[in-house]
Amino acid sequence: MNKIPIKILCVFLCAQTSNAAAEMADLKIFGWLENAFLPGPGLEIKAKLDTGAETSSLDALVIKKFKKGGKRWVRLALLDRDSGKEYILVQERVRTIGVVQHDGSRQTRPVVLIEVCIGGQNLITEVSLIDRSEFNYPLLLGRSALASFALVDPGSMFLGEPGCVPDSKQVSEP
Repeated sequence: MNKIPIKILCVFLCAQTSNAAAEMADLKIFGWLENAFLPGPGLEIKAKLDTGAETSSLDALVIKKFKKGGKRWVRLALLDRDSGKEYILVQERVRTIGVVQHDGSRQTRPVVLIEVCIGGQNLITEVSLIDRSEFNYPLLLGRSALASFALVDPGSMFLGEPGCVPDSKQVSEP
């Protein structure tokens, strides 16, 4: 048996493991439920971190979809479930997706980019807009949003450190 290819394979695998460990060192551990802050409207909400979902979704009432300046926009309302205050935002629609529900029905949802801060980590991520009022948590962050900054401990909640402060505004008329 030739030992040289095995040594090369070992060096390759060790390098890959080292790279993965370095990438994981940049990730923070969060619980499956965390406080999140939306700097645009200045709204603090609960977020479910769901590694079983690919995409993220936000509880929002889509008031109007429209085109302006050759771009697609959506006017939406977010509700602070604690105070009852409503926030109106206007966001550019980046795409529309089709989602198959658990019961097999299909629905289309507009997708927008929003800034979210969780545990001191600011990120801009795509969220589909949907009425989540029947769910316990208004924001669901899926794998595509979590991959760059989070490891999720499914047995814990609220592990993220506070540290989210508003530093930008999303609310704007196109």
